[in-house]
Amino acid sequence: MPATTTHRRRRDAGQAFPLYIVAVGGLLFLALAFFAVGQAAATRNGAQTAADAAALAAGQKYRELLRKGVLDGLRDGSYRTDPTAWEELLNGRGAPSEEACASARWFAGRNGAAVSGSGCTPDSWPTSFAVQVTTRNAVGNSVIPVTRSKHASAEAKSVVGPRCTLDPAKDDTGGADGKGGKDGKDGKDDEGGKGAKDEDAPAPVEITCDGKRWTLDPAHLAELPDAADLFSVRLAH
Repeated sequence: MPATTTHRRRRDAGQAFPLYIVAVGGLLFLALAFFAVGQAAATRNGAQTAADAAALAAGQKYRELLRKGVLDGLRDGSYRTDPTAWEELLNGRGAPSEEACASARWFAGRNGAAVSGSGCTPDSWPTSFAVQVTTRNAVGNSVIPVTRSKHASAEAKSVVGPRCTLDPAKDDTGGADGKGGKDGKDGKDDEGGKGAKDEDAPAPVEITCDGKRWTLDPAHLAELPDAADLFSVRLAH
């Protein structure tokens, strides 16, 4: 083989080697860049998970507070003395929201984030909680310098809705037109009113929750619907 041919091949190989280095370096950079994008996506997903958990926690805590308000109104008689405020609670409004937002902050922390920005913002109707969180940890070191100090943020909103409606009050006299009792005898029985009702006794309240009827009797508060029976909590997207 002529010496000139051998020399030319060595020269071509020497010229191609830097191209190989550049190509391999470019592929390596792309791989690291894709890895950085994956890191950022994972951090973003973590932020969204934290936001969803925080918003749901706020909604669930709020419905517990609503149930407590409904039961307290039965115990202290305010369902009769202030029926409008009591019905507002049954309709999912009127409970204090501070504890609900505190629950949102706690759950955000458990998921590696902190409530930030507008924080936990309750809305009156339908009662909802808009929560914004920021991850505590940044995306981390990568070939993209900005990721070193970049934190992910996300928002979520939960909505608390009533499941129940208040049934119409029954006629206390027992008559269909409210003018008399049995057999039209003005509510008096044959034994001189032995069956007359005690006017001071608290009257039960009947509600219907998703087709199921409940009797809320202030004198018997052992069997009562749970918070989930009274109110729904869902994420709004």
